[in-house]
Amino acid sequence: MTTQRNSVPYGAKKAGAMREMAQSERLDFIAEGLTIILTSARGFWNAAEKLTDNPREASVLEGFAEEESAKALILLDLVRCPPSKVDGRIGRIVKNFYSHLARLIYAKAQSWRPVNVEQLQDYVDSERQGHYLEGYAGEYIVPNWSRYSREAAMYADIEVLDNGSAHWSEPLQFGSVRRPSEPAALMLGKAMAAVGMFTRAGLQAVAEVWGEVEFVDTQGYTEQEKLTQAMFERLDAAQVVTEAASADHVRLLRHYWQLPMYHLDFKEAAVPLETLQADREAQLWAEAGYGPEYG
Repeated sequence: MTTQRNSVPYGAKKAGAMREMAQSERLDFIAEGLTIILTSARGFWNAAEKLTDNPREASVLEGFAEEESAKALILLDLVRCPPSKVDGRIGRIVKNFYSHLARLIYAKAQSWRPVNVEQLQDYVDSERQGHYLEGYAGEYIVPNWSRYSREAAMYADIEVLDNGSAHWSEPLQFGSVRRPSEPAALMLGKAMAAVGMFTRAGLQAVAEVWGEVEFVDTQGYTEQEKLTQAMFERLDAAQVVTEAASADHVRLLRHYWQLPMYHLDFKEAAVPLETLQADREAQLWAEAGYGPEYG
């Protein structure tokens, strides 16, 4: 008879503990964590800026800064989620918090301009494919670029090409003239801290304002603009805006903080080899000027 063993509920990677917290306690907890996350992201970025003679290593640290900053954005989406919907969404949000791919997409998404949440999911879907085709007529089958480029800059590895051959892959190298570029996610985190969003009273304002609207399908810029303005007014009334806050911080948040993404699916989508091969064949026929029915 097999004895079922319970997993040890202690240690790291336990953001799921927030599921058991009441809303007020959870906001207390998140307020404490956001400052820790931002300090961590700043540390990686500051180190990246100093490695001017080591562009590969600087890029890795830049990526760490970006992913740490994305954690803050994910937690802010948990805060923006209507309280009545949190129980049904927090599991997915916690998974995103620990997923490299989800964090990378979260960071990249800050520059997108979707019409509404439905279109935003379409954008996310295109970024979460496990593999896709590249090159002339889909010549190459390549892995998810966001995940691959992150790992390829960090590690030496053994790769297998789609012809079955194995070879060593050296870590990605970058030109000596490349300088680190401050991640948009980090810039947003700094702006949020400056306007007081990371304080406990600031989070309360964010939760109460954004929790009035559930972003699931057709909600978009109109709702976002209205709620962002209401949030700024609440932050000002709560007297949490810091002396460091500037017009640039306000502009960043107005124009680059993405629609709430607590409803979206960020899980990597496996693409069957048969689908990729069929798509490649279709591209070959298209390049030849024929449909597959002429084969």
